Amino acid sequence: MSIATVAPGLTTGTWNIDPAHSEVAFVIRHLMTKVRGIFTEFEGAIEIADDLASSTAKAEIKVESLTTRHAERDAHVRSSDVLDIANHPVMTFESTGVREEGGQYYLDGALTIKDVTRPVSLAVEFNGVSEDPWGGTRAGFSAETTINRKDWGIEFNVPLKGEGALLSDKVVLQLEIQAVRA
Repeated sequence: MSIATVAPGLTTGTWNIDPAHSEVAFVIRHLMTKVRGIFTEFEGAIEIADDLASSTAKAEIKVESLTTRHAERDAHVRSSDVLDIANHPVMTFESTGVREEGGQYYLDGALTIKDVTRPVSLAVEFNGVSEDPWGGTRAGFSAETTINRKDWGIEFNVPLKGEGALLSDKVVLQLEIQAVRA
């Protein structure tokens, strides 16, 4: 599958993620509602090949930059109970391939959290390419996947009356990525 056919305007080469105009977010159920959070410090690059399947992406996320807009909760999530940032300060993603399935594109790769690496597939949407006011060329992507936190050794929970628990095992990862042509 040719990049020109799949993503008009996207050219081959390196595209660096612009953290100021991108977002790495997560959603997890807490009691009866969903809590949303973001990581504010991350970096990465996308290597676009003419054959889209050969394109790659890498990212590193500083776990300490997590915020859910609640300082006490954030401190607990950073603690050894949950993400243990003292021993595991970064999360990483490295792609292993791009594939199309039923008109939907997926970025397959390896996600490492707390030194545990597991495969994930991100459903990806290409949002277009545009020139920015400063003479650069930018591309936009949205991506999402759902993981089970226990697969990465994140076991903390508090049982509730009945069969419930404080936290769901399911965590939705959501990315809004703006990348600048190098």
